[in-house]
Amino acid sequence: MRIKLDNPAFLSKVVDIISELVTEARIKVNEFGMSITAIDPANVAMVGFKLPRSAFSEFESDNEVLGVNLDNLKRILKRCNLGSSLVLERQENLLNIFIQDRIKRIFSLNLVEIEGEEKEMPNLDFSSRVEMNSIDFIFAVEDCAVVDDACSFIVKEGKFIIQAKNLNSASSEFSGDEAKINAEDCKARYSLEYLQKFIKGAKLCDKTILNFANEHPLRIDFKAGHFELSFILAPRVETED
Repeated sequence: MRIKLDNPAFLSKVVDIISELVTEARIKVNEFGMSITAIDPANVAMVGFKLPRSAFSEFESDNEVLGVNLDNLKRILKRCNLGSSLVLERQENLLNIFIQDRIKRIFSLNLVEIEGEEKEMPNLDFSSRVEMNSIDFIFAVEDCAVVDDACSFIVKEGKFIIQAKNLNSASSEFSGDEAKINAEDCKARYSLEYLQKFIKGAKLCDKTILNFANEHPLRIDFKAGHFELSFILAPRVETED
């Protein structure tokens, strides 16, 4: 296996985000490109990442599954500078990582066995889809985190509302002028601890796509021209005053 990325900065950022959910993950490299699918230890959130073959300037690989410690991989990828290129080569139980800029730097990462079955992102049915500017989603989540540890996604009378309510409250309301709303009236509540991790993905692209339903899991998709990053988050079911 030998694959090369000429602009590895975004891969470094994605691995950094995923490493906040899981410490180890399987990286699949096959004819379609690179992908990661993992579920967090609490079984509350799931992450999926796809980087198509076309994103690589060199791509030679059969079906490879690389078990890696993401914290270790993250530290290595952060050694890439602006203008660096990145080459990954498998050598038995090692992943050799070459960072090429003014000089060639070489790292070797020991591959690990990942326990449990391989995961795939599930196909879920949703009643509501909202596409919005990523910066608006970031602000709405950060506002809610000021007042509570969970927030509600509400669709009511054609409007989409992100709201947190405790002793204090915060809310952001979007109409069809600010977001593309294709949704039925519904309400679901989600952990802000997880959402604050996910919004780091929103900083990588202009648009955020939300799919959810009444007291139903949330799917968040961040798509750019060269990658897809998705999260699924279980709802928090509890009684509100």
